[in-house]
Amino acid sequence: MTSRSGGQSLVATRPTLPSILGPIKPRPRWLELRLLAMVGVALAVGSVSLEATARGRLGLHEPEQLGIYLGALVAAHLAQVLAGRRTDQILLPTVAMLGGLSLLLMERLPQDLVRQTFFGTTLGLAQVQLVWLIVALTIATTLGIVVRSDSWLRRYKYTWAVAGVGLLLLTFAFGTDINGQRLTLQLGPIAGQPTELLKVILVIFLAGYLSENRALLVEQDTRVGPFRFPPLPYLAPMVVMWAIALGIVVVQRDLGAALLFFGVFLALLYVATGRISLAIIGLVLFLLGSALMAVLFAHIRTRIDIWLDPFADPLGSGYQIVQALHAFARGGLLGGGLGAGLPDVGGRLPIPEVHTDFPLAAFGEELGIVGVMAILGLFLVLLERGLRIGAAAADDFRSLLAIGLALVIGIQAFIIAAGNLKVLPLTGVTLPFISYGGSSLLANSVVIGLLLALSDKGVEAPPPPGRRSRWRRPGREARS
Repeated sequence: MTSRSGGQSLVATRPTLPSILGPIKPRPRWLELRLLAMVGVALAVGSVSLEATARGRLGLHEPEQLGIYLGALVAAHLAQVLAGRRTDQILLPTVAMLGGLSLLLMERLPQDLVRQTFFGTTLGLAQVQLVWLIVALTIATTLGIVVRSDSWLRRYKYTWAVAGVGLLLLTFAFGTDINGQRLTLQLGPIAGQPTELLKVILVIFLAGYLSENRALLVEQDTRVGPFRFPPLPYLAPMVVMWAIALGIVVVQRDLGAALLFFGVFLALLYVATGRISLAIIGLVLFLLGSALMAVLFAHIRTRIDIWLDPFADPLGSGYQIVQALHAFARGGLLGGGLGAGLPDVGGRLPIPEVHTDFPLAAFGEELGIVGVMAILGLFLVLLERGLRIGAAAADDFRSLLAIGLALVIGIQAFIIAAGNLKVLPLTGVTLPFISYGGSSLLANSVVIGLLLALSDKGVEAPPPPGRRSRWRRPGREARS
């Protein structure tokens, strides 16, 4: 059937794989391959070191698990080669190294810390972490290959926001308290932490809102005494974010998630507007609200007291922090070697919850300050790649989205590292790609997958910007 003007056929056709993925032409990724080879060698050396320390013999420690993980990395690389997309070639090897370090740490710890059953088979700590690592690699690779348009993200930004708030409310109402924090939501056999996914939803909404309203936030002012603010209706998101952050602190008792959400919000607000005053106002609001919460709620005040002086109760409430500081001290500059950390003390691990809350302290003891700095350097690489992708983005939404996703990884790593080192109060935030946990790995894999998709130099062009969404400074042409 054709149109009356003799134009194109109006008969609907079923989409094919090439129409979804675009033209499929394999493209070699030599830099990524070389970096993955280096990752494989580094993990093999680490595995040999762990085996020598743990069992006193030369060989690979748990070679089957290492082989499966390296095979998954090769599969992820080949999938991207076959897809032919021109995406960033440094993100995957960096994540692969972090995930490999996580696997080595989980193999070194007692396996009965976690027991889960998959399809009738009971798996221990390292095996469960390996399963989640493979699932995370699959998600990141799939998103990096399949996502060619961001219209489904920018068009439904308010829908994403409502879904995120809904997840938060469900956790408030039906969440399970673990260690005094209401973070886990269980639906039948499936359990997870919705706040992990909420951080991705938050960035999507903020990127859409700020790119759409940036001109009004920058060019129009409302004067209140000697201060100048954007129009009050456009400050509503700041107030909402402030309320959500404090709500997380009060109900979920999760200071880390609140700090992460509000930190990402303030950073994106500054990037979009260039107005440091807005970021300062938001920071002051958060600090005032946190101080008020510390006065009103005992559990928040207790966390702050432990942070200020963990040695006041070194065998009780301050035990974790004290043992973490001792671990860093024992490790010194170069550490004692993988697997050579302090054995169990009195039938328990020297650092409780080391696989979730204190992985950096464990590496500090076994790899030393040099090893810890190298791990933090990997997170800086992820942050740099994300910021670079944002700087090269074709329009405002993509730029803010890439920068926000990179900040999620960077700020989260900073919060948990600072907590391990007693720079900040200890929070429930996990170390991306290293801490044990399926929810964290899956959410962070979505972040990496979206960054991969945004980095594609052949990605579908964005829609032309509207009048309100043009925010690049005069003298710079908006890139198409």
